[in-house]
Amino acid sequence: MVLAAGRGERMRPLTDAIPKPLLAVQGKTLLQWHVDALADAGFADIVINTAWLGEQIPAYFGPLPHSSCGRALALEYSWESLDFGAALETAGGISRALPLLGDIFWVLAGDVYAPGFEFSRQAVQRFARSDKLAHLWLVPNPPHNPDGDFGLAPDPQAPGRQLALNQSAVQYTYSTIGLYRREFFARPWCEIPAGNPQGVKTPLAPLLRKAMDNQRISAELYTGAWTDVGTPERLAQLNASPARP
Repeated sequence: MVLAAGRGERMRPLTDAIPKPLLAVQGKTLLQWHVDALADAGFADIVINTAWLGEQIPAYFGPLPHSSCGRALALEYSWESLDFGAALETAGGISRALPLLGDIFWVLAGDVYAPGFEFSRQAVQRFARSDKLAHLWLVPNPPHNPDGDFGLAPDPQAPGRQLALNQSAVQYTYSTIGLYRREFFARPWCEIPAGNPQGVKTPLAPLLRKAMDNQRISAELYTGAWTDVGTPERLAQLNASPARP
C-alpha cells in the first residue's frame, strides 16, 4: 500500500494544483519511483489511497497502468476524500483499505524518496515466519527530525535482528517503509473495524508504540539514500543532485 492521501501543506504552493506524490524527482514522480521498485521486485498488486486532488493519480497511471520498464500493474484505489471528504491519517487510511490488502503487505509513504530500497521477497518470508505484527525500516535522523521516532535494541528471540523499542537510548527516524500483518489493524491494537466504515481518523504511531511495549514490532536500520520530501527546498536539492540510474 502506498500512502498518497495527504494535503502536503508544507509543500505549498507546489501542492496547490498537484498531489505531493506526483511531484517529480530526477525526472520521475515520487509515486512512479515507488511503483517501479515494487513492480521490479514482483509486487505489482498495489493499493493507493487518495484524498487531496486524488483524481489526478488514476489519471496519471491511466486505464492500463505499467511501470517504467513496461511491467503491468494491478492498481486499486481507496478514495478517502470521495467517501469522507478528507484524508483519514495513516492508521485510519490503512484500516479503510484493509479489504483490498492481503494478510501481509508493504506500507510506504508516497512522499519519500528512497531510490535504492529493495522490496525483497526474502524480507517478506522472514517476517512471515516471525511472530511480529510489523517490521519497520528506520533511518539515521535527518536534520528536520534530530530526536528520531523509535529506538533500536537487540532482539533476544532473534540474535542478529533488532527490535524497535521507544524507550531505547539510540533513536532513529521511521522511514515510513514497513511490512505489516492484517491482524495489527484489529483489536487489541487497533479499535477501528476493518474497512473503517465510519471514516475514523487515527495516526499510526500510537498503535506501533502499544505493540512495541508487547515486543511485537521488529525493525532494522536502512542506511541508503532516503529523503522525506517535505518542503520545496528538499525537492529542489534532490533535483539539483546528480541523476540516479
